[in-house]
Amino acid sequence: MGRARRPHGSTRRKGTGGVRRRRTLLTGTIRMRTSGTATVSTPEGSFVVARGGVRQAMNGDEVQVSLVTRHGGARLAVVQGVLQHATTTFLGTYDVADPLGVVVPLDARIRRDFFVLPEDTSARDRGVVTGDVVLARILEYPARGSAGIVTIERRLGSGAGIDLAMETVMASHDLPLAFPEAALAQAETLCVDVPAALADAHRRDLRERCVLTIDPADARDFDDAVAARRLEHGGYEVEVHIADVSHYVAWGSPIDDEAKRRGCSVYLADRVIPMLPERLCNDVCSLRPGEDRLTMGVLLRLDAQGAILSADPCRSLIRSKARLSYDQADALLAGTLEVGALPCERAWAQGVADAIRVLDEVARLRQRIRHDRGAIDFATREAKVTLDDAGHPTGVVVRERTRATALIEEAMLMANESVARMLADRDIPCAYRVHERPSPDHLKAAVPILQELGLPGEAGRELVTGDPQALQRVLAEAAGTPAEVLVNSLLLRAQKRAVYLPHNEGHYALAAQAYCHFTSPIRRYPDVLVHRTLGSLMDGALGGRVARAIVRELPQLCRTSSERERVADAAERDSQKVKMAELFARRVGESFSGVVTGCERYGLFVMLDDSCAEGLVPVRDLGDEYFAYDEARLTLTGEESGHTWRVGRHIAVTVTGATPLRGQIDFTLAHGAAKRPKRVS
Repeated sequence: MGRARRPHGSTRRKGTGGVRRRRTLLTGTIRMRTSGTATVSTPEGSFVVARGGVRQAMNGDEVQVSLVTRHGGARLAVVQGVLQHATTTFLGTYDVADPLGVVVPLDARIRRDFFVLPEDTSARDRGVVTGDVVLARILEYPARGSAGIVTIERRLGSGAGIDLAMETVMASHDLPLAFPEAALAQAETLCVDVPAALADAHRRDLRERCVLTIDPADARDFDDAVAARRLEHGGYEVEVHIADVSHYVAWGSPIDDEAKRRGCSVYLADRVIPMLPERLCNDVCSLRPGEDRLTMGVLLRLDAQGAILSADPCRSLIRSKARLSYDQADALLAGTLEVGALPCERAWAQGVADAIRVLDEVARLRQRIRHDRGAIDFATREAKVTLDDAGHPTGVVVRERTRATALIEEAMLMANESVARMLADRDIPCAYRVHERPSPDHLKAAVPILQELGLPGEAGRELVTGDPQALQRVLAEAAGTPAEVLVNSLLLRAQKRAVYLPHNEGHYALAAQAYCHFTSPIRRYPDVLVHRTLGSLMDGALGGRVARAIVRELPQLCRTSSERERVADAAERDSQKVKMAELFARRVGESFSGVVTGCERYGLFVMLDDSCAEGLVPVRDLGDEYFAYDEARLTLTGEESGHTWRVGRHIAVTVTGATPLRGQIDFTLAHGAAKRPKRVS
């Protein structure tokens, strides 16, 4: 049976696994396994947490750890403190240990005890009985020697007929449910007042323009529309129109207060938790075809090479002429969809087709301009589980960048960057989108792994400096090879996370001097702030009451929005993992091809080629010998055979199990697949 080796002669010290020295403190995210073991992801890489080293941390917490070195050189992590708890609520089963109530978490990664105090009447008030599934909110986190304290927020009963795995995702990320009554009441009073819009001297009537929307086929909200035409002198005119959410949502109103709290919409595998009430996001502010809608727009003029000559903001009234899916736009560009088959009135079909082709031209020019100035475009694959009407998984769709997605992306990038430049050039505080240069340590850690994959050649030495051209060369070298997805993922993880800040610091990956989010106010609160700031600039009201109030609260709003974005991203990933595990639970015994995406002491992470589903092959299944783990190169080497498992290796695996509640899929090497990889000399 394969196992990671603990060197002979080592001594074990309680709580540290036989360590001999401590190292620098690092900040990272801890991930628990149901076995009780844990790993922590830090800028220096991923480390196994020493036995007893988890201490008071829980799954997903941002923690500060020290690295300790075990005899033999293996580095382990020990939690020194929790910087931010990730779990504030969870699902569990209710029991009684008189006089206390007890909530046992359904998620086996939460290996803690939680009590409901005798004076807390929340269980009784909600009619909770022994065995019920409940939503519990943590009041006090467990500490050494003491249980956590919770209160009951919701009774789910026996759990029958409830998707407990998805409910657990929502609970673990403390996602909001119903909107406050005041926000819903306010939303019901809102409507598109066309006469008032036409009477507004500051709003332009652009309803006769050939404006269209292009979105995923399953999109539920349409907050951006585009128009484009080729100019006589050889340049281009591009219009980007965005739903005028700030017109309807006044600063400090009930809807605004709730939108601040939510920060963004959350797109789970089986549902959307919107930032705004449905009346707004699916009706009044949705740019549906054939309906008059209020927008904030940016009218762009470009020269024949794609350089932006001017960018003029405006409030507008538009009427979309067509609602296309990305697939339809791609088919038009590929020549497999006739103009007459476009989903619009016949009189507008040619204009819609021409606009799409012009946007495609502009996108290619803009991509070249951004590449030349040092922008880094990562080739990513997004796997989405498809569901039937009952929410059960039916398959997987893997989305990749296409000409249609690129033309919309480039139009949005132009609008976002142009608005940011308007504000930054005037030193106006705003919710800027800031992306810092990656740390050399992050990139340095990637170099040995890239070398294992046969990359990056001469670019390796320049890569650690964060030189954008070096990253571009590595990505170009990997393009079209079996390692492309892995290399892109590796370098993407080495980047710092973009955040919102009240002052401009530029955007490294986009090579933009200034950047903000302007194009999605239905689903992101920072975009609403940008709309308000831009509106104040257009109206000459930057010194007004609302503008001054926004500036005062901007630092906290940026911090909150950045945090809510992180929560939403994590919840969306977890929900896809849940549904992916539910899908593969029905495929136990089936074999698939995949690529090794990670090596840890406890096994190999493998991503399947056709679905991007990821699971673990435990080290015990790799062969009947000890395996030495190289944390720098992410390899496992058999001590007897000398054979090495490494990232990037293509293998066949068989599904042995799946646990939807944890979003976990288990693999073993497929029958007949070599357990002895090629020997490394």
